[in-house]
Amino acid sequence: MSTSPSIIKADGTSEAFDPERLVSSLRRAGASTRAAEDITQQIGATITAGSTSKEVYARAFALLRKEGRPVAARYALRRAMLEFGPSGHPFEDFVSHLFAAEGWSVETRKLIKGKCVTHETDFYASHPGRGEYLAAELKYHNDPGYKTDLKVALYVKSRFDDIFACDPAERTCAIDRGLLVTNTKFTSEAIAYAECAGVELLGWSYPREDCLLTRMYRARIYPITALTSLSKAEKRLLIDNRVVAADQILADRTLLDPLHLAPEAVGELLAEAEGLLSMPHEGAVLSAS
Repeated sequence: MSTSPSIIKADGTSEAFDPERLVSSLRRAGASTRAAEDITQQIGATITAGSTSKEVYARAFALLRKEGRPVAARYALRRAMLEFGPSGHPFEDFVSHLFAAEGWSVETRKLIKGKCVTHETDFYASHPGRGEYLAAELKYHNDPGYKTDLKVALYVKSRFDDIFACDPAERTCAIDRGLLVTNTKFTSEAIAYAECAGVELLGWSYPREDCLLTRMYRARIYPITALTSLSKAEKRLLIDNRVVAADQILADRTLLDPLHLAPEAVGELLAEAEGLLSMPHEGAVLSAS
């Protein structure tokens, strides 16, 4: 009886290569069943003991890109988030853009008075329709194997405890909820503590039914770095100009002017962005792995 060779994951652990899991991942990105199975078969034939998940991803992405750029772009979403770095400011801009698309009014790096000290929160948002006010601490990582851990959850809990302990009449702004947001994942300890202590978390795959990826699908807000028609240098130039999402260039084509692209290149890029945003998200069930 043959067994699948093990692959090394981003966090250093290993697991057996699972063809069905790769097929499901490709199908969630929008690939046809036939394309997903063909790509998985090609990759499976090249897997050897010691192969890494990064190598599997790169091979799958290259093959998927031949099938269609929008599908490849959606498959690349998690890696695309890692390209926002090294600083966390572009991630703050992206989360702000996502929440704004959901109807929130957003401010970044807002000072909120606590009982003991004043805190600078990464993100503050109000929702007029719901009458809700929230603040968030954002933790950005450009290492796919890094997980936001217990000590971060403890730190964030203590900050919001101090804010909520402040007399509401003395606060600089209203606040109902405090969140810890990350572009990667949380450790099991961080999740267990948060669920027990009442810390609200938002990460790549948590909470499962309303995680960061699910909200991106629902709002059709995707990182500009996912677009395969852009070079790394072009992505960086756009990010430096605070262009962080694909829908921004569709709403305002002049945002592409600093790239000095030929008209046909602009057309190709906009077609990819339009294709990505128009892809259906129904049934795109997220794997918790």
